[in-house]
Amino acid sequence: MKKVVLLFIIILAAIFLLAGCVPGDGVANPDKPANFLWGIWHGWVAPISLIISLFNSDIRVYEQINTGWWYDFGFYIAIISGFGGLSLFRRQRRQRPNGER
Repeated sequence: MKKVVLLFIIILAAIFLLAGCVPGDGVANPDKPANFLWGIWHGWVAPISLIISLFNSDIRVYEQINTGWWYDFGFYIAIISGFGGLSLFRRQRRQRPNGER
């Protein structure tokens, strides 16, 4: 029981720490827009951003003040690799001689 409570507290703390870096938090501005690395980060925290955006209209899933294509590229790389992994690097299952997996 204590392990479950400790795990819950750790997960909750991680969510609060990640919530400080969501899109729309005021870090990006026209002089210094969000770049490729911020795109990767925002892709990783997209599920948390989505939940927070339901309660706070200033927070978005996607940073609108960005560098363009490079931000988009980083964002989509993080979404693809974070939710399902890159299928290019997955091992294919070998079939057994009798046809079972």
